[in-house]
Amino acid sequence: MSLLKNTFSTILKRVIIINLLLIGIIFFVFKEPMPYVKGLIFGSSINVLNFRLMSITLAKSTQMNKKRIMAYVMGNYMIRYVIYAMVLAISVVADYLSFYTTALGFFMVKIVILSDTFFDLIYKKTKNN
Repeated sequence: MSLLKNTFSTILKRVIIINLLLIGIIFFVFKEPMPYVKGLIFGSSINVLNFRLMSITLAKSTQMNKKRIMAYVMGNYMIRYVIYAMVLAISVVADYLSFYTTALGFFMVKIVILSDTFFDLIYKKTKNN
């Protein structure tokens, strides 16, 4: 599937699939998997919500006055980073969350988008040959 055809729901479904695979692996690898699983779910859900917030911000900014766009986009950009900082701080302090899997969860949307692009390139090369 082309990256241009991806919608939020498609990316969300793929993030859920990757998370389920990783959760299965975590249950086999770690003796006490729950902090790792909770951290992955926590980080991934915040990443997906921030991705949605970014899409809402960009959609609203296209309807704005040119003078207000930069302040609006930068303000929302900073809010998203404050959210990430708060989540990381919570995962460091809370003993029921793994910091490492929370940080891994922050990359789930990026992993989905990059893997989609990678598979598109491979598919196009094999289709042309």
